[in-house]
Amino acid sequence: MKLKPLLIAIAVALILWFIYDSFSQPGPQDLKGNFKEVAMYRNANNTGPIVRVYAVTVADTLWREMQAYGDFMPHTKYGNTKVYFFRQGSPVPSEVLPAEPNIAPAYQAYVLARYEKDAMGQVAFIKKPFR
Repeated sequence: MKLKPLLIAIAVALILWFIYDSFSQPGPQDLKGNFKEVAMYRNANNTGPIVRVYAVTVADTLWREMQAYGDFMPHTKYGNTKVYFFRQGSPVPSEVLPAEPNIAPAYQAYVLARYEKDAMGQVAFIKKPFR
Protein backbone atom coordinates (compact mmCIF):
# COMPACT_ATOMS: atom_id res chain seq x y z
CA MET A 1 0.00 0.00 0.00
CA LYS A 2 2.80 2.46 0.83
CA LEU A 3 4.60 1.44 -2.33
CA LYS A 4 2.02 3.08 -4.65
CA PRO A 5 2.66 6.73 -3.54
CA LEU A 6 6.41 6.11 -3.79
CA LEU A 7 6.08 4.82 -7.37
CA ILE A 8 3.90 7.80 -8.32
CA ALA A 9 6.45 10.21 -6.85
CA ILE A 10 9.28 8.50 -8.76
CA ALA A 11 7.26 8.61 -12.00
CA VAL A 12 6.48 12.32 -11.56
CA ALA A 13 10.14 13.09 -10.76
CA LEU A 14 11.28 11.23 -13.88
CA ILE A 15 8.76 13.03 -16.08
CA LEU A 16 9.86 16.42 -14.72
CA TRP A 17 13.52 15.51 -15.27
CA PHE A 18 12.80 14.43 -18.89
CA ILE A 19 10.99 17.70 -19.58
CA TYR A 20 13.80 19.78 -18.07
CA ASP A 21 16.44 17.81 -19.99
CA SER A 22 14.54 18.23 -23.27
CA PHE A 23 14.31 22.01 -22.98
CA SER A 24 17.85 22.60 -21.68
CA GLN A 25 19.74 21.06 -24.63
CA PRO A 26 22.46 23.26 -26.14
CA GLY A 27 21.80 24.82 -29.53
CA PRO A 28 23.15 27.44 -31.91
CA GLN A 29 21.71 30.22 -29.74
CA ASP A 30 24.25 29.26 -27.05
CA LEU A 31 27.28 29.93 -29.28
CA LYS A 32 29.39 33.06 -29.20
CA GLY A 33 29.40 35.09 -32.39
CA ASN A 34 25.84 36.40 -32.69
CA PHE A 35 24.93 34.12 -35.61
CA LYS A 36 22.03 35.23 -37.79
CA GLU A 37 20.60 33.28 -40.72
CA VAL A 38 19.99 35.66 -43.64
CA ALA A 39 19.18 33.26 -46.49
CA MET A 40 18.20 29.60 -46.81
CA TYR A 41 17.43 27.13 -49.57
CA ARG A 42 15.96 23.64 -49.28
CA ASN A 43 14.88 21.65 -52.28
CA ALA A 44 11.37 20.29 -52.38
CA ASN A 45 12.52 16.81 -53.40
CA ASN A 46 11.47 14.52 -50.57
CA THR A 47 12.17 11.33 -52.53
CA GLY A 48 15.85 11.98 -53.22
CA PRO A 49 18.74 13.75 -51.55
CA ILE A 50 17.77 16.81 -49.54
CA VAL A 51 19.93 19.84 -50.31
CA ARG A 52 20.17 22.62 -47.73
CA VAL A 53 22.16 25.82 -48.22
CA TYR A 54 22.41 28.62 -45.65
CA ALA A 55 23.96 32.09 -45.59
CA VAL A 56 24.75 33.18 -42.02
CA THR A 57 26.30 36.33 -40.59
CA VAL A 58 28.70 36.20 -37.66
CA ALA A 59 30.18 38.95 -35.48
CA ASP A 60 33.78 37.70 -35.58
CA THR A 61 35.93 35.00 -37.16
CA LEU A 62 35.44 32.43 -34.45
CA TRP A 63 36.34 29.33 -36.49
CA ARG A 64 35.43 26.74 -33.84
CA GLU A 65 32.11 28.44 -33.19
CA MET A 66 31.37 28.47 -36.93
CA GLN A 67 32.06 24.76 -37.18
CA ALA A 68 29.91 24.11 -34.10
CA TYR A 69 27.12 26.16 -35.68
CA GLY A 70 27.33 24.01 -38.80
CA ASP A 71 27.14 20.88 -36.65
CA PHE A 72 23.85 22.15 -35.18
CA MET A 73 22.25 22.63 -38.61
CA PRO A 74 19.79 19.98 -39.81
CA HIS A 75 21.16 17.21 -42.00
CA THR A 76 19.41 14.35 -43.75
CA LYS A 77 21.00 11.00 -44.46
CA TYR A 78 22.23 11.03 -48.08
CA GLY A 79 21.54 14.78 -48.21
CA ASN A 80 23.92 17.72 -48.28
CA THR A 81 24.05 20.71 -45.94
CA LYS A 82 26.19 23.79 -46.65
CA VAL A 83 26.57 26.90 -44.50
CA TYR A 84 28.32 30.01 -45.82
CA PHE A 85 29.51 32.46 -43.18
CA PHE A 86 29.72 36.24 -43.70
CA ARG A 87 30.96 38.94 -41.32
CA GLN A 88 28.19 41.17 -39.96
CA GLY A 89 28.12 44.47 -41.80
CA SER A 90 29.54 43.08 -45.03
CA PRO A 91 27.40 42.56 -48.12
CA VAL A 92 25.40 39.33 -47.84
CA PRO A 93 23.11 37.64 -50.36
CA SER A 94 19.37 37.71 -49.82
CA GLU A 95 19.12 34.31 -51.50
CA VAL A 96 21.36 31.30 -51.99
CA LEU A 97 21.37 29.12 -55.09
CA PRO A 98 20.76 25.36 -55.26
CA ALA A 99 23.59 24.74 -57.75
CA GLU A 100 27.31 25.26 -57.23
CA PRO A 101 28.76 27.71 -56.26
CA ASN A 102 25.55 28.48 -54.25
CA ILE A 103 26.60 32.12 -53.74
CA ALA A 104 26.31 34.80 -56.44
CA PRO A 105 29.76 35.92 -57.70
CA ALA A 106 29.23 39.44 -56.29
CA TYR A 107 29.21 38.03 -52.74
CA GLN A 108 31.87 35.33 -52.98
CA ALA A 109 34.70 37.66 -51.89
CA TYR A 110 32.90 38.25 -48.57
CA VAL A 111 32.56 34.58 -47.58
CA LEU A 112 34.62 33.90 -44.43
CA ALA A 113 34.13 30.13 -44.37
CA ARG A 114 32.07 27.26 -45.73
CA TYR A 115 30.83 24.33 -43.67
CA GLU A 116 29.63 21.28 -45.56
CA LYS A 117 28.25 17.94 -44.43
CA ASP A 118 27.98 15.62 -47.43
CA ALA A 119 25.77 12.66 -48.20
CA MET A 120 27.98 10.27 -46.23
CA GLY A 121 28.11 12.51 -43.16
CA GLN A 122 31.67 13.73 -43.80
CA VAL A 123 32.26 17.28 -42.56
CA ALA A 124 34.43 19.81 -44.39
CA PHE A 125 35.16 23.26 -42.97
CA ILE A 126 37.01 25.54 -45.37
CA LYS A 127 38.24 29.02 -44.47
CA LYS A 128 37.91 31.57 -47.29
CA PRO A 129 36.66 29.07 -49.89
CA PHE A 130 36.52 31.52 -52.82
CA ARG A 131 40.02 32.96 -52.47
